[in-house]
Amino acid sequence: MPALWIAHVTVTDEEAYGKYAALAGPAIAKHGGAFIARGGRFVQLEGKERPRNVVARFESVEAAEACYHSPEYQEALSHARGASERELLIVETSE
Repeated sequence: MPALWIAHVTVTDEEAYGKYAALAGPAIAKHGGAFIARGGRFVQLEGKERPRNVVARFESVEAAEACYHSPEYQEALSHARGASERELLIVETSE
């Protein structure tokens, strides 16, 4: 079953987060992820608002999780830590 990687982000250090973004995109693509939404317009209806929301589609929960734990993504993530506040989850779709 396909899965969505959903991130809700508040960037606190634009320069460091830019390094994350430059590395994260290729890491996600390498693992079969395709972006559906990246920081576009949104309406917050409930919960904590984060100004940046990202959704990527993967072929499975396992593929998305493997991407997260990959050396390439972990290198990217080292730049996001301390440069952002974020929540990240993977959810299986019904399609």
